[in-house]
Amino acid sequence: MSGVPHHLARYGGLLGSILLAVAAFLGGALPDLRPKVTPVSIWQGEHGPLIILLWLAGTALLAWAWWTLRDRVPSARWALVTAGLWLLPLLVAPPLGSRDVYAYACQGATWAAGGDPYTQGVSALPCPWLDSISLIWRDTPAPYGPFFVLISGGVVAATDSLTLIIAVFRLVAVAGVVLTALCLPVLARHAGVPVERALWLGLASPLVGVHLVSGAHNDALMIGLLVAGLAVIVSRPGRPGFLLAGGALLGLAGAIKVTALVVVPFAALLAVVGAYRLKKLVRDGGWVAGGAAGAVVAATLAAGLDFGWVAGLSRSGDAIAWSSPPTAVGQTIGYLAVLGGWHVDALPAARAAGVAVLAVLLVWLWWRSRTRDPLWGAALALAATVALAPVFHPWYSTWPLVLLAASAVRTRWFAVVTVAVSFMVLPDGTGLPRYTKMPGAPLMTLIVIAVAVHLVRSARRTGQRSG
Repeated sequence: MSGVPHHLARYGGLLGSILLAVAAFLGGALPDLRPKVTPVSIWQGEHGPLIILLWLAGTALLAWAWWTLRDRVPSARWALVTAGLWLLPLLVAPPLGSRDVYAYACQGATWAAGGDPYTQGVSALPCPWLDSISLIWRDTPAPYGPFFVLISGGVVAATDSLTLIIAVFRLVAVAGVVLTALCLPVLARHAGVPVERALWLGLASPLVGVHLVSGAHNDALMIGLLVAGLAVIVSRPGRPGFLLAGGALLGLAGAIKVTALVVVPFAALLAVVGAYRLKKLVRDGGWVAGGAAGAVVAATLAAGLDFGWVAGLSRSGDAIAWSSPPTAVGQTIGYLAVLGGWHVDALPAARAAGVAVLAVLLVWLWWRSRTRDPLWGAALALAATVALAPVFHPWYSTWPLVLLAASAVRTRWFAVVTVAVSFMVLPDGTGLPRYTKMPGAPLMTLIVIAVAVHLVRSARRTGQRSG
């Protein structure tokens, strides 16, 4: 692998991107929703085998090229040019891997018409594009923050063409990727990580092209604001004006998806100059926290809404798939109970346990980050949030990926995860975990057990060395 020429990897990845673009035209997330679609029905449909083959080959080529060069990128410029080259075919193709962009359009239409997307699903308003939204989300309140509701409403108010609306949402996603590209080097230099490696890992993975750009997910803008906020803070620690601005950027990221606010306590530690002291944390970290809170409140007031968007997040758990480790554990317990003659719904308890473990883990990571690099702690906190959430979608992996790219010493473990999740969703948005509960859930449960055992043993070894 290490001997693969750089130009071969570059143009191999480009070929993969072109194949995925063709798959998008033939069977991507097109506006005409086909109900009750399964992987089998896709295979049996028009161009079905070709679509699957193009998707497999395209994703494999992109993943191979990204993996091959993850530790030997020639330069930052080369990484940016190659990542941009891979994005070009996907920019002009229909959406891939998700139908969320149609939900964005209808939620924007609800707000633009004077409705409250946090108290009603998009089916309450005759949205012109309602038929393009997945059935499960038509009666679900918007789980996104007020800043993105403002953006969605503005996009819909500007045009009534669905094609133009998708194009604008895609441009918003590209703006988020560009913002990440501009600010990620600042974080990499702070952590002592090669800039070219950070840019390659964070921007060239298949998840960025397929889900953030082609799928036009709002996660792209959230990540861009998140990285920008952290970059401002690490570049000017101890400077109130910069800390306030950095906190405001983090707050805007949280006003798109509230999970971004997990990073704020770690950003407060980054704001401190020199060794950690409680007085300095209150003084400098307070500016960050204040900026974040102020941005969230300002976005909420500007949207003319309340904080119902926070409660709306709970509805994202309506989707049940083993790709979420806590969900997989709950499913597996239920399967084992059936073998014993019982019928147990362990899903709520398993998901609640995951949230409880996450809360403890976040506190521990923050406390540990007082004497270590808080940027690494923030990356692990986002990774834990993604892993222990009740629901998981492949594009969620991009949240921690960018921070891990800028702060991690070892890259193999999260690169393996990135490659694996790149194959979880078919071009039209059909999630494979929904149709592979067996053996998916038991296998994921075994992985959870193996990871837990590894972490406990590592903690014991660390404790013994400290002792």
